[in-house]
Amino acid sequence: MSHSTERKEKNCLNCGTMVVGRFCHVCGQENLEPKESVWHLVTHFFNDITHFDGKFFQTLKILLFRPGFLSREYVNGRRASYLNPIRMYVFTSAIFFLIFFSVFQKEKLHVNTTFNGKTLAQINNMDSASFATFTAELDGGRPMTREQFAKYIDTTFSSGIHLGNNYKTRKEYDSLLASGKIKENWLARQFVYKQIELNEKYNNNSQQITDAFVHTLMHSVPQMLFISLPILALILKLLYIRRKQFYYVSHGIFAIHLYIFIFISLLVIFALSRIGNEVNWSIFGFLTAILVVGLFIYEYLAMKNFYRQGWIKTFFKFLLLNILFLIVLTLLFVMFIFFSFFNI
Repeated sequence: MSHSTERKEKNCLNCGTMVVGRFCHVCGQENLEPKESVWHLVTHFFNDITHFDGKFFQTLKILLFRPGFLSREYVNGRRASYLNPIRMYVFTSAIFFLIFFSVFQKEKLHVNTTFNGKTLAQINNMDSASFATFTAELDGGRPMTREQFAKYIDTTFSSGIHLGNNYKTRKEYDSLLASGKIKENWLARQFVYKQIELNEKYNNNSQQITDAFVHTLMHSVPQMLFISLPILALILKLLYIRRKQFYYVSHGIFAIHLYIFIFISLLVIFALSRIGNEVNWSIFGFLTAILVVGLFIYEYLAMKNFYRQGWIKTFFKFLLLNILFLIVLTLLFVMFIFFSFFNI
C-alpha cells in the first residue's frame, strides 16, 4: 500500500467509479492524490525493487530445493507469497542470455577453423622453428614466412560458400534458368540466390560468412527456447491426459518453472567449466558432470512431486517426455538453421 495521501473525493481517477474504501473495486487503482514529490517517486522505486527482491529470493529458494512444489502451489491457488512465474521467467532468461552472450560465449561466436588440428591463434603463437615446421606440412615441405601464411589464409577463405554449383552473379544464374540449361525448384533457387548474395556481401570470405551465420544462429536460441516452451506443455498435457485436474496452463506453469531452474543451473555449469579451463583442475569437470546429471534428477523429482504418480510410472513418462522433447528441439533447431541462413 502506498503512503501517499488518500483523496477526499470518492470518484476513481482511472475509471470514474465511486470508490468505497481506499481501492476501486472495479479497476483496483488506489484512490490517492495524483500530485507526487520527487522523494515519493524515489522511495516508491526502491520499495518496488526490494519487494521484488524479497519475493524473488524466497521463490528461488523453494524452486531450487523443492522440485515441483512451487508449480503445485500455483495450481492450488497459493500465489501471493511467490513471484509470478511469467515475471520470473522473463527476469531469469534475460539475465541468463545477457551473461551467456557477454561473458561465456563472447569469444566462442567466432568459428575456430583448424589447420592440421591447430587453430589460427595457436599457429600465430608458435615460435619461429615450430612455425616453419608446421607450415611446411601445409605446403608440400616448404616452410612459409608469416606473411606467406597470411596470404595462404586469405586464399583459403576467399572462395566463398558453395551450395552445389558456383554461380558468380544472380544475372548469370537467371540467364541459365531462362535458357533452360538448368532446372531447379523454388526452394533450390532461394538457396542459390542467398549464396550469391552472401558471397558478394562478404567478398567471398567463407570465414566471415560462417562467423555471421553462427552469430545469427546463436542469438536465435532465446526465440527457439521460447517457442519450445508451449510445445513442452503440450507434450505434458498428452502424457497426463487422463489427469483431468491439470489444465494446459497447469502444464505450462510446470514447464516455466523447469526452464527457470535450467537457466540457473546452466549459469553455474558454464561458470564451473570456465573456471576449470582456467585453472585446469579436474575437480571442476567432475562437478560439472554432477550438475548435468542433477538437471535430469531434478526434472524427474519435479514430475513426481507435481503430478503425484508412482515412481515407476513417473520414470517411464520422464523417459518418454525427454525423447519426444529431444525430437522437438531437433526439428526446431533445423528450422532455425534455415531461418538464420536467410537472415545473415
